[in-house]
Amino acid sequence: MESDHPKIKFGKTGVLLINLGTPDSTSWLDIRKYLREFLSDRRVIEVNPLIWQIILNLFILTFRPSKTAHAYKKIWRKDTNESPLLYFTRSQAEKLRNKIGSEKILVDFAMRYGNPSIKSKLNSLKDLGCENIIILPLYPQYAAATTATVCDEVYRSLMGMRWQPSLQVIPHYESEPFYINAIIKSIEKKVASISWKPDLIIASYHGIPKRYFDKGDPYHCYCQKTTRLIKEKYKFLDIKTTFQSRFGPQEWLTPYTDKTLENLPKEGVKNLLVICPGFASDCVETLEEINIQGRESFLSKGGKNFDLIPCLNDNSDHINMFEKLVMKYI
Repeated sequence: MESDHPKIKFGKTGVLLINLGTPDSTSWLDIRKYLREFLSDRRVIEVNPLIWQIILNLFILTFRPSKTAHAYKKIWRKDTNESPLLYFTRSQAEKLRNKIGSEKILVDFAMRYGNPSIKSKLNSLKDLGCENIIILPLYPQYAAATTATVCDEVYRSLMGMRWQPSLQVIPHYESEPFYINAIIKSIEKKVASISWKPDLIIASYHGIPKRYFDKGDPYHCYCQKTTRLIKEKYKFLDIKTTFQSRFGPQEWLTPYTDKTLENLPKEGVKNLLVICPGFASDCVETLEEINIQGRESFLSKGGKNFDLIPCLNDNSDHINMFEKLVMKYI
């Protein structure tokens, strides 16, 4: 009988923002747990898995957590006891929810590695009655090691559902006008706030191994496209593309950010701004690797002034861009 049928929530659309992830704390064990999940992803490390697991467990997970923990401790938000990436991703979801959320549109966030997990959030949205789910990976420039692995985990999670929602993925937004304009406004705001004139702006993107590009990954092209579109609209300063965060002995996309920062003072660049257009939120790669290590390297080699342009984080231009992207799919 109809009265015996369990009540089922339905008719809603879920919007899920997904970022890379973060350890739960700066403790050695939490860092190790996070690194183990991240570095076990075969999209991230394309090495024979048997050989890699030996290297990972015997060497990397023994020594690297201490170094990574040291970096996280420098940028950890003590007021909320969380990483900046978690803080800003949560805030992005909350602010987008305030703009487009309703009884029919639910907005939430997840992390590819660590917590909150993609699986838990997809199950939550489904249980709340979301028959349609829109996935927004927070990577402007598509790469297999970022956007594609988000999709992998989303699909794995759906495979465990008896009643699957329909799915739409926003794959990349490297040339979205609202994104480019938001980047330019962030440059203008920083330039207006400093008392010195920059000689150059470095646009530093996270790198990938060069052989991934040789196999057909479009990431490098998307990064160059973003920089070109910024330069076309912001013509007051030269902008140079570099790539950061390389890992291991193999060749990655060049030029390398760290080597560039070391060499620029010798080339006459004494006043430098750095922006990281590939990161949706400030994180250990921008705050520690660039604004602490990179700054120290540049100044120690003869640079005079250095500053980092913040990521778009949860500012209104960024949230407006998310709204424009998502509403195309609703």
